[in-house]
Amino acid sequence: MRLAAFVVDVLLLLYILVLLARLVLEYIPMFNRQWRPRGFGLVFAEAVFTLTDPPLRFFRRLIPPLRIGPIALDLGFPVTMLACFVLLTIVRVIERL
Repeated sequence: MRLAAFVVDVLLLLYILVLLARLVLEYIPMFNRQWRPRGFGLVFAEAVFTLTDPPLRFFRRLIPPLRIGPIALDLGFPVTMLACFVLLTIVRVIERL
């Protein structure tokens, strides 16, 4: 049981790192509009977006954007991160048993 919990723990940590990489990849074009990934960066970006799109799309469909005047805040990313941290905490509690 501990080995399985350890493996899930490591996988969740890696997924959180991939989510953070997606956050960085989404912010780069805001600061440099001409930036486009090339070569290995393109392969890395494609892998990051492929891994993170399914849960983000799920939460974006489940939770509508929060409207504040003319601004719409997408809550899909923070909810996905929160879900990962909650799952990580649950797995770590199970790992200690």
